[in-house]
Amino acid sequence: MNIHEYQAKELFAQYGIPVPKGVAVQSADKLEEALASMPQGVVVVKAQIHAGGRGKGTFTDGFQGGVKVCPGHAQALEVAAKMLGNTLVTKQTGPVGKRVGTVYFNEPVKIAKEYYLAVTLDRARGRPVVIASTEGGMDIEKVAAESPEKIVRINVDPDGGVQAYEKRVLAYALGFDGKELFKQFSPFIDALVKLYWEKDCSLVEVNPLIVSADGRLIALDAKIGFDDNAIYRHPEIEALRDLSEEDPKEIEAGKSGLSYIALDGNIACLVNGAGLAMATMDIIKHYGGRPANFLDVGGGASVEAVTNAFRIILSDPNVKGILVNIFGGIMSCKTIADGIIGAAHNVHITIPLVVRLEGNSVKEGKQALADTDITIISADGMADAAEKIVAAVAKAG
Repeated sequence: MNIHEYQAKELFAQYGIPVPKGVAVQSADKLEEALASMPQGVVVVKAQIHAGGRGKGTFTDGFQGGVKVCPGHAQALEVAAKMLGNTLVTKQTGPVGKRVGTVYFNEPVKIAKEYYLAVTLDRARGRPVVIASTEGGMDIEKVAAESPEKIVRINVDPDGGVQAYEKRVLAYALGFDGKELFKQFSPFIDALVKLYWEKDCSLVEVNPLIVSADGRLIALDAKIGFDDNAIYRHPEIEALRDLSEEDPKEIEAGKSGLSYIALDGNIACLVNGAGLAMATMDIIKHYGGRPANFLDVGGGASVEAVTNAFRIILSDPNVKGILVNIFGGIMSCKTIADGIIGAAHNVHITIPLVVRLEGNSVKEGKQALADTDITIISADGMADAAEKIVAAVAKAG
């Protein structure tokens, strides 16, 4: 789960991490009131969406930039009014863009130098890692690819946290030679790591972390992602969720206990097990197709859940074919077959449907499908299933 910049900065402030003064607004009639709480003079106006590249983005009406530095309140009010309710397109949103439901007024800060700082999970080592770079304000993936020597990593001991000597390594790598900067940097790191641990985060990112012209260390931007599996422990975090930023199909899938991620292809996948789902998407690509989703019905999905899975799949207008790939371990192939039959009768599947069943109750499952009047293309293995659905979609046009 992700949250907006203004929400992340509120959490930063709770943990004692310095951030610029700011105020968020969700309705046009509150813009003037919100601006009145900001100091007179220059105001930075930021569109709030779950995507990067806002500053270089373009609104669908042609207005340029989702981050604007305005010389005064009058200009800030005008810019905010143009952003709020408008749709912003960035390199991360895709051509459809995202509607701006919140604008964020920030006080300006004179920047002496920009840096990158984050805490995330090092999956290879099974522990958090602090990542720092002198190349703040840039895409960290680009820095890693083009200038890997400019990135320093320190793994965090789950028991002891970041040690004093490790903070000095980080500070030295960032060029914080002065005693005053290191004095600010040490608690800054401690607070980031504490936030990461206590809120079950998957990512806590500051980009850019800046040294201001008057020598202060400030989080000029903030990004936080949370482990979805731990959200139940944090109702205060769950309350920050902005459903308008999420795919409605993914929200509906969550209500049915399904793991669903929308993709940009045209062949839908209905699979039980995350590993099998990944392999299914890979083999569809191998045979020239494009997966439309990741959908894992889990090991014990009910007939109702399977039927809902088909409803979600068919709500995507880009889907031109469906591949069901089930290995019955805990899940019964008969349950999947009943779900397919129920879905076909309730939501009217009119596109090619390829089904591969194997494992627990496979004979009963195949017999149930054979006894129905639904048009189903049967497959005997993953390769056979992928070849058949790719061919069927191509033939259907």
